[in-house]
Amino acid sequence: QVQLVESGGGWVQPGGSLRLSCTASGFTFGVFSNYVMSWDRQAPGKERESVAVIFIGGNFAKYEDSVKGRFTISRDDASNTAYLQMNNLRSEDTAVYYCKASAFGRDPYWGQGTQVTVSS
Repeated sequence: QVQLVESGGGWVQPGGSLRLSCTASGFTFGVFSNYVMSWDRQAPGKERESVAVIFIGGNFAKYEDSVKGRFTISRDDASNTAYLQMNNLRSEDTAVYYCKASAFGRDPYWGQGTQVTVSS
């Protein structure tokens, strides 16, 4: 059974930083390094949106426009972990953040989500 476990969420003041982690286990199709890893978020009353994606090999990533230059996604295939470093956080970044693992032709796997609250 595939499990994605997120951690690192919490409360922070505007301008602050948080680092989210997502550790995966239980893949029956391939291994962690075969999966595209991404972070999505969902704010209250809004649809879930993709924030950042890191592709296989870790050399290429994409970001949602509002987080470019502030967020950095990375992965450590040796420890089956993906990260999202979030700097200069804003109130509009407040949301539940979800880790996702995707492989071509297969349904993605999701974590349970971690709350990030940015307020003064």
